[in-house]
Amino acid sequence: MKLKVKTNKNSYSVIVGKNLCSKIDKIIFNERIRSKKFLLIYDSKVPTQMIKSILRRFNKKEIEKKKIVFNEKSKNLKTVSSIVKILEKKNFSRNDCLISVGGGICGDVCGFASSIFKRGLNFINVPTTLLSQVDSAIGGKTGVNSLSGKNMIGSFYQPSLVISDIDFLKSLPKKEMICGYAEILKHSLIKNKTLFKFLKKNFNKIMNHNHKFLERAIYKSCIIKKEVVEKDEKEKNIRKVLNLGHTFAHAYEATIGYNKSLNHGEAVLLGIMSAVEFSLQKNILKKNDYEQIINHLKILNYYNLNRYFKSKDISKIIFYMRQDKKNKGNKINLILLKGISKPILSKSFKENNIKSFLKNLIYR
Repeated sequence: MKLKVKTNKNSYSVIVGKNLCSKIDKIIFNERIRSKKFLLIYDSKVPTQMIKSILRRFNKKEIEKKKIVFNEKSKNLKTVSSIVKILEKKNFSRNDCLISVGGGICGDVCGFASSIFKRGLNFINVPTTLLSQVDSAIGGKTGVNSLSGKNMIGSFYQPSLVISDIDFLKSLPKKEMICGYAEILKHSLIKNKTLFKFLKKNFNKIMNHNHKFLERAIYKSCIIKKEVVEKDEKEKNIRKVLNLGHTFAHAYEATIGYNKSLNHGEAVLLGIMSAVEFSLQKNILKKNDYEQIINHLKILNYYNLNRYFKSKDISKIIFYMRQDKKNKGNKINLILLKGISKPILSKSFKENNIKSFLKNLIYR
């Protein structure tokens, strides 16, 4: 399956399917990327056989490789600098290419490194997790964390090509599959009620790697992301709907210290739950749609905030919500829902309002 993302300055293909890495050289050639040198940056968690299948498609003289342990703590300028140093040492030009093989963090860091090296070189993203295949690999958001929060340093830089090989997903534990499913669910909630119904009906088949249903879920989700990005590449307006649940989610991650007890996709599920509950509390969301969403979240087992937080954490959560890039003035900006596939682009609320909401959510 193939779709084309068209932005103001360029366009690129997103290819979804099985057994793509074994023919990556042909895909690159067919997409008219004519780089002479390649730097392959890959996550330490990627199966060795998959990396070997990629390397076999290149002449040894034309490709360099580096393995990096990617996580929220290594998502920083130091890691970016280590990549740039290789590009400098091997005398890469702007026409050469950096290939990222890994999850969302790997893609974010490599994309940012690509955007700043000689003001931009070719960047191919090969996302290896469900989360990155349906979300971060499309749209051109790149960046790293700073001391004040998540993704505070970054740029908009579109890839030259995205290759989503679902064979990578075979090695993912269920927890990682749930994380990617969170973004597919989010896309259905903001734009496609038919997809939401498909997810409810076929959740188990998707989680069990049924090729037909998994590939369809990824492809349909990518179409939604593509359509939003094409209308608003730099997140000036409509693209903000993609942040449904994320203002809460990023704050939850930061509060807990970016550790393994709550990864990004899980935080997004909790964030979606929080946004849905807040939407109902403010009499914005229809009761019937609320019940459909919450019942599905209960099946996923991401409904109770008190599994992760206590009332003493609320001030810290609010502090990180305050750092969100979408905020204006002293209020916190949230993306909410008035129905399935009916998002509200932007609503601002006072901190005390959200504090009391979180307290009730933790103690319910």
